[in-house]
Amino acid sequence: MRFEDQRRLLVQELRQQGIRDEAVLAAFSKVPRELYVLPQYKDYAYRNRPLPIGQEQTISQPLMVAIMLEHLELKPEDLVLEIGTGSGYECALLAEIAGEVCSVERLEELSLTAQGVLKEAGYKNIYFRIGDGAQGWLKAYPPHKEFDKIIVSAGARQIPTRLQEQLKLGGILVVPVGTCAYQILTKVIRTENGYSVSEHGACAFVPLISK
Repeated sequence: MRFEDQRRLLVQELRQQGIRDEAVLAAFSKVPRELYVLPQYKDYAYRNRPLPIGQEQTISQPLMVAIMLEHLELKPEDLVLEIGTGSGYECALLAEIAGEVCSVERLEELSLTAQGVLKEAGYKNIYFRIGDGAQGWLKAYPPHKEFDKIIVSAGARQIPTRLQEQLKLGGILVVPVGTCAYQILTKVIRTENGYSVSEHGACAFVPLISK
């Protein structure tokens, strides 16, 4: 079956699993996941499962990515901070919906590979930083201080304080919080009185490593 047909079936599956945000579904319809997996896994690119991408990291299950993007409540004008560039797939989905994406990756080889794929795909609204994702967008270009939305593709022991501080008023942070084996998908909204926190089900991500 052609990749295009597999992509269409994946979007149908996401709808059946409860994803309703049309912008998120449109992004999944457009971004070719097969470009963001290792060559030996291309035949599995549209199965609803995580896949290895090297260096003990994974490309996340499409349904989990869709759930996280839906919780972000993305808008076309949003400035988004992504923690965990990984293969670049989630970054491409974000770039299809939001105005600008700043993506941080700890592992240089992963970041450089993703940058190459995303550049080849023609994205011009993505910026990259190699470093400690728990610290957010520091000493990087463009020199943004705050973001409308922040998404973390790694499990944190607790909600990262530095990321909360980089949320704009009304901004949303989505992050898995818990142990290495088990996390809860957590949504944080910055309010005039502090932060509103809600939990949205179990998940499992590689750990967020911070110095």
